[in-house]
Amino acid sequence: MSVPERNIRTRQGEIRLWDSAGEGLPLLLIHGSGSSKEVFAKQFRSPLAERYRMIAIDLPGHGGSSDARDPAVAYSIHGLAQTTAEVLETLGISRTAVFGWSLGGHIGIELASFSPVVAGLMLTGAPPVARGPLGMLRGFHTNWDLLLASKEHFSQRDAERFEKLCFDGNGDPSFLDNIKRADGRVRTIVFRSMMSGDGADQRQVVEQARIPIAMVNGAQEPFARLGYVASLSYASLWQERCFVIHGAGHAPFWDKPEAFNPLLQQFLQDVAAHQVARPERQARSA
Repeated sequence: MSVPERNIRTRQGEIRLWDSAGEGLPLLLIHGSGSSKEVFAKQFRSPLAERYRMIAIDLPGHGGSSDARDPAVAYSIHGLAQTTAEVLETLGISRTAVFGWSLGGHIGIELASFSPVVAGLMLTGAPPVARGPLGMLRGFHTNWDLLLASKEHFSQRDAERFEKLCFDGNGDPSFLDNIKRADGRVRTIVFRSMMSGDGADQRQVVEQARIPIAMVNGAQEPFARLGYVASLSYASLWQERCFVIHGAGHAPFWDKPEAFNPLLQQFLQDVAAHQVARPERQARSA
C-alpha cells in the first residue's frame, strides 16, 4: 500500500499525515492513545480511499509527528482538538466527516463542540462522558487496566498489556512500537483534563448535535460501557441505533473491516446527503 504522506507545520510542532487521492467528501480519521495513522491501514487499502478523500493524522506526541512544544496546553483534549483544526485549515478543508477512535473520538467530539468543520461524527471506543469524575465513572469500566490510559511511563509489560487490550493480540507488530514511541505525557494530561472537566461537556455535545452521530463499537469493547453508550438521548443518532460488531473488541475497524467498512461507507454517503440537504431546508424555512 502506498499512500501519499506529508508533514504539516503547526503551532505545536510537525504533524505527519496520510492524504488519499479520493475526491469525495473528506473523512478525517483520528487514532487512539499510543497509536498512529497506520492503525487505519485497512480502510486506506479499501475502495473507501478511492471514493473519498481520507486523511489520517499522527497526533502530537505520536507516530511520525513531533512531541508538542507546550505539552501542558497541547496535550489536553481541547489542545489536541485545536491542533487538529489547524491541520484541517492548512489543508483548506471547510467541511469533513470525522471518525474518532478511543482518544480520537473524544478529540472529535471536542472539535465538533467549537468548529463547524465537522459535518458528521462516527465514534468507536469513546463514550461521550459528562464533565468530571462522575461522568467518567458512568462512561467507562472501572478496573486496573483503565489506569494504564493515565500512566506516563510504560514498562515493557505495560506496553504489551495496552497493546493486547486495544487489539486483543491481533495487531500489527508495529503497533507495539507505536505505543512505546508515544509521549507518555499525553496520557497523563488527557486524563487530568477529562477528570477536571476541561473542554466541552461531551455528553451534551453528542446528545444535542444536529449533525449525524454514529456509534459503532465492538461487542468485546474493554473500556467503554456499551450500556451507557446506548442509554444516551441522541438528537441525531445515525440510523437511530448504536451498532455493535460481533467478534470485535476495542478496534472493530481493524478486527472486522469486512463489517466495519460498509458501515463507514454508508455513513459517509448519508453525511454527504445531509450536507447537501441542510441549505435547502434552511431556504424553505426562511
